[in-house]
Amino acid sequence: MKLSNLRSRHVALLLLMVSIVFYGLDYLVFGRTAEIAAGFLGNLAFLPIYVLVVTLIIERVLKERERAALMQKMNMVIGVFFSEIGTSLLRDCFGFLRDSQTLADRLKITSQWQDADFERVTDYLKAHDIRVESGAGDLSALKRFLMEKREFMLGLLENPNLLEHDDFTDLLWAVFHLIGELEARKSLADIPAADMEHLSGDIKRVYAHLLREWVAYMGHLKKDYPYLFSLAVRTNPMNPDAKVEVV
Repeated sequence: MKLSNLRSRHVALLLLMVSIVFYGLDYLVFGRTAEIAAGFLGNLAFLPIYVLVVTLIIERVLKERERAALMQKMNMVIGVFFSEIGTSLLRDCFGFLRDSQTLADRLKITSQWQDADFERVTDYLKAHDIRVESGAGDLSALKRFLMEKREFMLGLLENPNLLEHDDFTDLLWAVFHLIGELEARKSLADIPAADMEHLSGDIKRVYAHLLREWVAYMGHLKKDYPYLFSLAVRTNPMNPDAKVEVV
């Protein structure tokens, strides 16, 4: 730290000496003291504006770099989430969907997809009303799976980077709410119709968030990690015909 301060002082002293030398040369060559003084005062008057402009530019560049680094870390957290629970949850909840074929057709992501394709399907998911029927799938299996992943989910909430990603945080809270609803019921058999409808709404909330985050994550892989994107396409949980083997 002291060495760094010493170097900064040396640089400042050197720059000051260079300035004095040039002003001295100007005086020796042209000898116009008044013009030298006027030029000096003019430069001095402009200095605060110059410092302000440079500071704003540097601050903006640093913020953009900080934001990019934060998003990179956030995408790593999202990647871990999908590896541990997200992809399996997409596949396991597929049986609860009443319009599963429609979604499957829309989400058959391929290696040829471009940014426009991801934007188009994102807009579709935002506007599409997913239809869920809790009695169509295995609620007990879903409950066991989510209970097994509770500790993992709690660990994700401890990550401070989540504060910068509201959509993903909403997804985690939706999953936690579904875990709580399923855990609170001692038996998932012979549930009243109104209660089944309530669980359908909870599953729908989770799945809607999950699909949007998954599409955004796939777009990130396509752009920054083609090799991971290739594997994700070949294991697409929304494509029943997907095969991990390269053909």
